[in-house]
Amino acid sequence: MKPLPPPLFFLLFLFLLSTTATPANATKPATPKTPMLSPTPSPTSSPTSPATKAPTSSPLDPKQIEALQSFNIPTTRDPCVQPSPRNATICDNSKPFRHLISLHLSNCSSDLSLSFNALKSLSSLRSLSFTNCRVSPIRFPSDLSLSLTSFSCIRSLRRLSGVWLSRFVNLTDLTVSQTPVSASGVYVILGNMHKLKTLTISHANLTGFLPGHLHLNLTHVDLSDNKLKGKIPTSLTLLEDLGFLNLSSNGLNGEIPAEFGDLVSLKNLSLASNSLSGSIPDTMSGIPGLVHVDLSNNQLNGTVPKFLSELKGLKVLNLENNGLHGVLPFNASFIKRLAVFKVAGNANLCYNHTVLSSKLKLGVAPCDKHGLPMSPPPSKETSADRESDSSDYTDDGDDNKTNKNHHGPSKVVLGFAIGISSIVFLIIFLILLAKWCC
Repeated sequence: MKPLPPPLFFLLFLFLLSTTATPANATKPATPKTPMLSPTPSPTSSPTSPATKAPTSSPLDPKQIEALQSFNIPTTRDPCVQPSPRNATICDNSKPFRHLISLHLSNCSSDLSLSFNALKSLSSLRSLSFTNCRVSPIRFPSDLSLSLTSFSCIRSLRRLSGVWLSRFVNLTDLTVSQTPVSASGVYVILGNMHKLKTLTISHANLTGFLPGHLHLNLTHVDLSDNKLKGKIPTSLTLLEDLGFLNLSSNGLNGEIPAEFGDLVSLKNLSLASNSLSGSIPDTMSGIPGLVHVDLSNNQLNGTVPKFLSELKGLKVLNLENNGLHGVLPFNASFIKRLAVFKVAGNANLCYNHTVLSSKLKLGVAPCDKHGLPMSPPPSKETSADRESDSSDYTDDGDDNKTNKNHHGPSKVVLGFAIGISSIVFLIIFLILLAKWCC
């Protein structure tokens, strides 16, 4: 065979070089991280100072060991001395056998069955919680229902009824989240829970009205993401120890009760995404410890009360998407010390441009001399003005980096050009080779 002519050899070399070259700055695609399970939450309440690892060597009650085995919890070693990896069990120190006082079941298999007899042997439990356990509805023994002081159900048990939950009359803590609850109102569930302190029933399609009476022990109420309707009852304002109230994403209407100022212990308040109207009550100035206030996405009107700027611990204030009007009564130092401040979506709200700078990006227009929002003037700035204005924004550094990255042809265009060139070289090479061989 004749040796290849130098031009053909050169073309072949270029073709091989273009097909094997790799951009120097090509990066390996990131391997997606496997989501990690969050650690199992410890029970919110338990009997008087239970020790998770007592010095005694008493074994667990054999009947309760059988119950754990039916729940697919390992019992090759004593669950009291060597809890499961997710800390699913806590025991007391009784003799001759220890007994479970806390049990947490998580990420259950689809074929798990919670038998009545197994649950009956667990009447010593004070805390029972489920997370990601989509098992069939279960019938609880009355002894277990009465012994529980803490019950939690998160994405578990498929569905619950208000009557079923109401049997836990000795609860101090109740949490149901992302599990449908069928009940004709909240009172059906809470009516006989006189010891309840923390209540969470969220994202549960709960219907009906807020109860006209609530037990005064409550310190935490979260009924968010449901289908509750009607007005906020004044009974809520009698909870002097209430520190957390979240009624967001429901169908509540009417005004915020003026008696809200009686909630002297309140720190976190969210009434967002309802149909509340009227003004923000000035009586709320009597709640000095407010840290989080979210009244967004309602139909509130009136002016923004000045007392909000006097709340020393306030970190979150969200008033966006309402019908508030007038001049914002805040200065720059107040706004800058907040972690979240939102007032956009209030068409008749404006700010005093002699007090607040446009650089704060409040989402509302500056006020004219009459205290009304000014229409934004038409843009007549030159390119030099735009460049100087852009330096006022903190996110400009990223924009500059983006612009720098666009100098010269992009990687896609460069790769496409190399590919086309390779094909052309290959065709020319094959034609010349065919002629040379012939």
